[in-house]
Amino acid sequence: MGKLITGIHHVTAIAGDAQKNLEFYAGILGTRMVKKTVNFDAPEVYHFYYGDQLGSPGSIMTFFPYNGLVRGRQGKGMLNTTTFSVPLESLDYWLARLRKFGIAYKEPEERFAGEVVVYFEDADGLGLELVFNDKDKRPGYSNGIIPAEKAIKGFYNVEIWEEGYERTAGLLTEQLDHVLIAEKGNRFRFAAQDTPGNYVDIICSPDSLCGLGGSGTVHHIAFSTPGQAEQLELRSKIVQRTLNPTPVLDRNYFTSIYFREPGGVLFEVATAGPGFTVDESADHLGEALKLPPQFEKNRTHLEQTLTPVSLNWENYK
Repeated sequence: MGKLITGIHHVTAIAGDAQKNLEFYAGILGTRMVKKTVNFDAPEVYHFYYGDQLGSPGSIMTFFPYNGLVRGRQGKGMLNTTTFSVPLESLDYWLARLRKFGIAYKEPEERFAGEVVVYFEDADGLGLELVFNDKDKRPGYSNGIIPAEKAIKGFYNVEIWEEGYERTAGLLTEQLDHVLIAEKGNRFRFAAQDTPGNYVDIICSPDSLCGLGGSGTVHHIAFSTPGQAEQLELRSKIVQRTLNPTPVLDRNYFTSIYFREPGGVLFEVATAGPGFTVDESADHLGEALKLPPQFEKNRTHLEQTLTPVSLNWENYK
């Protein structure tokens, strides 16, 4: 059997207003909503999935939007920044687009060689970055407004703040098939494969306050495993490390296990398939409210409870 972990699968965050979330990620950033469903553990709350054309692992940003939820706080013990990969030559385009929509950003800076980074936040204060690079060979998703040659290709890396990096690094390298590939100051970069979309940066930040959950914070990060056999083998390794993983849970588009890493961040391991075309065709992903079978009997109630969302694409040209 090959690697049990192949890279990042998705990142799931908590939002406030569902409509504003759609406008930001599909409208301004131009990612594709590949699935509009519900939180399987709280079905009166949406679960939005954004990604590339098909929602490939390594491109999927997902949200639970709780209207009126108090904002959280970034800090140690949390994944605080999620970054998107864009072409190096698109820097001027994206700075102009951020200014056009009134999004404050930090001035571009080089992090590692060949990476120009711009930090900004969404409407809920979630930490985001665009990483401009020429390493990423994935195609960008074009929504007809943002040209494909300037579009987001998926994730570049994620950034986790910890008291110290050693225990989390041990889990990544001993159980999750990662290796240390770069370090700079208090930043340690790990990857299951050395390609954009799969970098996990641990920031040693002992003097930071502990993070607090709420809107504008990340709920969990999911790593991708090829299939259920690898997932079960990985689960056994996590049990041996006494991290108490959940049973395998069916999420319709993948199966999952969850556990907390030593620093407190919730980790998930999700299968690469079956993917988002199991209940919608590739041409119509994200258009209809899709419910898992156990909630179909409640469809009328849920459709009446969930606030409708829509996008006027003319506003985002």
